[in-house]
Amino acid sequence: MPTAKGIRNQFGKRNAPTVVNAAYAPVLFLDGRAATLEDQCGGPIANPIEMGETHGTVAAKLEKVPEYKADFARAFGPGPITIQKIEMAVASYERTVLSGDSAFDRYMYRDDKTALNEAALRGMKIFVDKKRGNCSTCHTIGETSALFTDGKFHNIGAGINPQGEMTDLGRYEQTKVEADKGAFRTPTLRNVALTAPYMHDGSLKTLKDVVDFYAGGGTSNPQLDGEIHELKLSGQDRADLVTFLEALTGKPRP
Repeated sequence: MPTAKGIRNQFGKRNAPTVVNAAYAPVLFLDGRAATLEDQCGGPIANPIEMGETHGTVAAKLEKVPEYKADFARAFGPGPITIQKIEMAVASYERTVLSGDSAFDRYMYRDDKTALNEAALRGMKIFVDKKRGNCSTCHTIGETSALFTDGKFHNIGAGINPQGEMTDLGRYEQTKVEADKGAFRTPTLRNVALTAPYMHDGSLKTLKDVVDFYAGGGTSNPQLDGEIHELKLSGQDRADLVTFLEALTGKPRP
């Protein structure tokens, strides 16, 4: 399913992950092919279905803009604008795109027991219960903070066509390890109510769709993660989970 749209209306096969709190990600891209935000920045510039430029062309374009030339000189000292400086500048900005102070944070870490309503509280209990939602196994919650991701790669049974074939091999394309077929980096759930569509291929449009997908145990395949299985969740349970996920919408950090 085409999902990511480039500037010339080309379509790629992956749904772009959020940059919110990307500063904390151990690796970047859904398949983990970039180790740092600087590495991540250069890829889309040259990707033919994204910006479709060359690194040299972009640097030359910025070099012709007096305001950019002055800004880069102030940030990096004298000398021409280079792709390395561009990557550092963009990565520095991305590290400021942070979100916190959600209703969940106020309840969990600030002892504000009024921050979550009853439905969200029920949803949180399901989220962390290994016998019910089992969500926090991968979307981790710590004692003092929560990134809502383990930073690892999992095959959750998404992106399987009607013939039972994977439409995207995910992490396997980088490692060539059989167990990595169809595995993708666990996304953060911070601001997840604002980042539809969902899954690596953008195939699910709402949070309800996502909860229903997990409740069904994903699509069976040889590399399906062992933590993915059918969940015994009522309609109310599923609605409560969505309410909890909506409570993860935070405020931009200054």
